[in-house]
Amino acid sequence: MSQKKVYLAVDIGAGSGRVLAGEYFEDRIDLRELHRFENIPVQLSSGWHWNMDSLFEDILKGLKMAAERYGDSVVSLGIDTWGVDYGLLDEEGHLLNMPYQYRDRRTDGLMEVVFEKVPKKEIYEATGIQFMGFNSLFQLLSEVQSNKRAFEKAEDLLFIPDLLGYWLTGNMTQERSVASTSQLYNPTTKNWDYNLIERLGLPKRLFKTISDPGDTLGPLATDIASKTGLSGVNVITVAGHDTGSAVAGVPTQSPTPAYISSGTWSLIGLELPEPVINDQSYEDSFTNEIGVGNTVRFLKNICGLWLIQESKRYWSNAGEEIPYANMSELALGAAPFRSLIDPDEPRLLEAGRIPEKIQEICKETEQPIPETKGQIIRCIYESLALRYASVWQRLLLYTKHQPQTLHIVGGGCQDRLLNQFAANAIGVEVAAFPVEATGFGNILAQMLADGVISGLSEGRKIVQNSSDVELFLPEDSGIWAEAKVRYSQLRQSEPYTVK
Repeated sequence: MSQKKVYLAVDIGAGSGRVLAGEYFEDRIDLRELHRFENIPVQLSSGWHWNMDSLFEDILKGLKMAAERYGDSVVSLGIDTWGVDYGLLDEEGHLLNMPYQYRDRRTDGLMEVVFEKVPKKEIYEATGIQFMGFNSLFQLLSEVQSNKRAFEKAEDLLFIPDLLGYWLTGNMTQERSVASTSQLYNPTTKNWDYNLIERLGLPKRLFKTISDPGDTLGPLATDIASKTGLSGVNVITVAGHDTGSAVAGVPTQSPTPAYISSGTWSLIGLELPEPVINDQSYEDSFTNEIGVGNTVRFLKNICGLWLIQESKRYWSNAGEEIPYANMSELALGAAPFRSLIDPDEPRLLEAGRIPEKIQEICKETEQPIPETKGQIIRCIYESLALRYASVWQRLLLYTKHQPQTLHIVGGGCQDRLLNQFAANAIGVEVAAFPVEATGFGNILAQMLADGVISGLSEGRKIVQNSSDVELFLPEDSGIWAEAKVRYSQLRQSEPYTVK
């Protein structure tokens, strides 16, 4: 009988992180959460930054717990985080400043400046990436404008999962899936777009050889092995962008998997073998990000449960604690389709006053103003589902394999009301699981490196064996069809873009 193998997944999102242990034995992976921690940005005089020291200490704590529990059974570990953000290092490998948080406003107004240097459509033709103001391209241009002295000292650029991997091993890399979120990577040539980089006035020296999910970064550094008790453990470059790992963990054998990675953001898309970059995808503002095995995540990044999270925080600050578990009940107590919003309305991107902003938007669009918490929550849920449906209709134009099932994965798949509304609005079966798709995808890349599986299809069968699925079938098609017509009249133009 073969020995159980344990793979560790460090999975950090924009609000929290966790260290997971994946116990692999025969045909399944049992995931166990070893350590969960908050990821709280800090506001300094220079703006909003990530507290990297705190994150790293929590990672070490989780790794130490893994060593105490599993000992020599631990094979490797991988790190995934959110995309676009990065750290700049000097020639000695020291951080020049704390990495900025993508919601910091230092990139405001930079799109217009960039498009004067390189036209918008030419950037899209080179990168195939949806324009969002916080993409790495715009963040780097803000460094040139506001932090030029430090920027000139920079010798290396490491995205957040790459930076954490460097601190664990002493080795640097730029992993492909997270590099592809930067809007400086060319998915057709499968390399940095050095022509675009030069035209933007960015230094080529910062953009190095790109690694792939399943590559070995190296063993834990001696001091890290000593602190954690883990020895002989390699760090593997998994899909460093958490959505890349989440999509790898979608339990399907479909030739064209359709998914929503549901959390703070909702990323809805298809997994395709090649990028789609043409006039239509440019007009539709679809993005081409890279996944495990050089697959393409053809998707749209839209607002997600951020609106619920921020509403909860708003009410909590006012002294009214509303558990997430109670929100669906409040929503179901409100009248359907009373008020609708565009979840991607730009002012909703910024933290603070979300319920008030929703009321302002409804007043501006001459709809009934949601007054109760239930009305506000229902407005959010219905509007998100209708936004999913509008993107879904466009996605179907890009594949001959019409998906029969939409897989909703990630923490948001626990929201049964939103899952049902998504099925109603889109009109297809919704399969909701697994919650820890990102952890599963992270571990599958490590198993590829370990030679335990030969490819993603084999790994996805293991994920299917490891989780229970909950299916949601479409209901109330007539009233949702009417709502879709009404919603389409509210949408004006794509958010965060300059036409």
